[in-house]
Amino acid sequence: MKKKRGDMKSKKGVRNKNIGTEESLNDKFKENKSAKKNPEKKKESEDEHKGFLNFHNRFMPKSFHSSENKEVMKKDFDEVKDVEKSLKEHIEKPKGDLLEKYQIEVDGAKAEIEIRKEHLMIVYNLEIPPISLATATLLNEIRNELISVTTVSMKELTDPSMFFKIKERFMRDAQRLFHERLPHLDSKIENFLVGTLMQEMLGLGRIEFLVGDPNLEEIVIPSAKEPIRVYSKKYGWLMTNITIDKEDEIVNYSNIIARRVGRQITILNPLLDAHLVTGDRVNAVLYPINTKGNTITIRKFARDPFTMIDFIKNKTCDINIAALLWLATEFEMNVLISGGTGSGKTSFLNACMPFVPPNQRMISIEDTRELMLPDFLYWTPLVTRTPNPEGKGEVSMLDLLINSLRMRPDRIILGEMRKQQEAMVLFEAMHTGHSVFATVHADSAAETISRLVNPPLNVPPNLLKAVNLNVVMFRDRKKGIRRVMQVAEYEAAAESATSNILYRWIPDADRIVAHSTSSRFFEDISRNTGMSQSQIKTDLQEKTSILDWLVKNNIRSLQEFGMVMNLYYRNKELLLSSIKKNDKSRILEV
Repeated sequence: MKKKRGDMKSKKGVRNKNIGTEESLNDKFKENKSAKKNPEKKKESEDEHKGFLNFHNRFMPKSFHSSENKEVMKKDFDEVKDVEKSLKEHIEKPKGDLLEKYQIEVDGAKAEIEIRKEHLMIVYNLEIPPISLATATLLNEIRNELISVTTVSMKELTDPSMFFKIKERFMRDAQRLFHERLPHLDSKIENFLVGTLMQEMLGLGRIEFLVGDPNLEEIVIPSAKEPIRVYSKKYGWLMTNITIDKEDEIVNYSNIIARRVGRQITILNPLLDAHLVTGDRVNAVLYPINTKGNTITIRKFARDPFTMIDFIKNKTCDINIAALLWLATEFEMNVLISGGTGSGKTSFLNACMPFVPPNQRMISIEDTRELMLPDFLYWTPLVTRTPNPEGKGEVSMLDLLINSLRMRPDRIILGEMRKQQEAMVLFEAMHTGHSVFATVHADSAAETISRLVNPPLNVPPNLLKAVNLNVVMFRDRKKGIRRVMQVAEYEAAAESATSNILYRWIPDADRIVAHSTSSRFFEDISRNTGMSQSQIKTDLQEKTSILDWLVKNNIRSLQEFGMVMNLYYRNKELLLSSIKKNDKSRILEV
């Protein structure tokens, strides 16, 4: 029976590398067909026929209830049962040592994840219950009815902020339809079917399970010829048991992502840089620009972002550096965070933001919204916009940077500094009394200076004295760790600038140690605040003791950590006395 375009298909996306060749499956299929002629298989065949009729009479529309259509459906049902049997007999369980096993839930649908060491690589196995033709037909029927009974305007479809409300409506209607048709259906099965329906209608199919796995940082669809790859926080790059059947499906996913953010991706415009409604960054490249096929890369947005407490606990940052950054943030110093791709620049920038006093206005500027700050902060997040297909409507980072200076900000947070005009406006903001935090690609403090003073940024060396601290992030891919590699201050002259390393990371010992004494950072603090060096030292010790107490009491979530910072600026005496009494509840209830 031919399916109409858009009909729900049985899921083929999850494959096992041990399934075998197409020829072996065909042979197996023939064996099972011939087995039906055997009298010993007669009862089994009759049971299957009854199962088909029960399914047919209960779920098929009346238009299907003709003898001709029954025979067609019976043939389809029998063939699918044969193929399912052959697959069940042929597929072997995943081999290799089991490293980890856990369960994830996305839209109510649950799946098992197994991480196994197989031969020379570690494999990510996604185990999902198979969808038969009968179930797929039922899902397709409910899908069509959902489309007819659930009203969605074009504005809602193209507005990312409305996506989750639309999804809730669809899920409620889907659950109602399942209850009407299958009133005694097990709740776990119903949740899985509803979740599967939502993933197909409003998501990216089975890829939604990968997007919903909190242990993954990146998801890569290299092409239809290769398995999907994922980057695990714990194990690094892993090959999955998931493939996309056709290149057209990858193009379709790219178009879905593009339309939801008002963009297009075509052969003439084969590059896409966008984001999912969840905030995850997406990059897509179409064939033939990628000569192996169409590809999609998803960099996941942290649902529960790292805080400075997390960084102290996992040794990414030393507690003394955290206290130093708290001091710099409180007294409106300018901080650059540099590092290579994936080194954790944006995450570390985000971790510094709760240190900002709540009565100051913050304006952040990003290409894609990645920062996530506590609710109490006075924060205006701005994002750039690319031009439409006609080349109109672009809002660049420079446009936002210039406009932000007219919004009376106390703090300007720049996602990434890349162009000369952006750099010049940013350094002008530093010199006009605005506290600036920004990131830049560079692997050391010395290289950061080189990047700033040379093309394409071309910042005059004498302007670098406006930077009070430079934090350099490092990612050790082999060990799967991220560390603050250097903390430096700049010593700038008319023609040159050098770095003075205050802290550095020792790789062999995996320790962050003090390196040199500061020549100007504490002098800048003293000049701007009137505090003596002894007062600054006392303040640093006080901040260190607060951070140490937070680490020991595991107060690490964004909102809880933000509440403590808010209390510090509103009523420091209450916070310090509560810490002295070790009264955690008093702090979090204020």
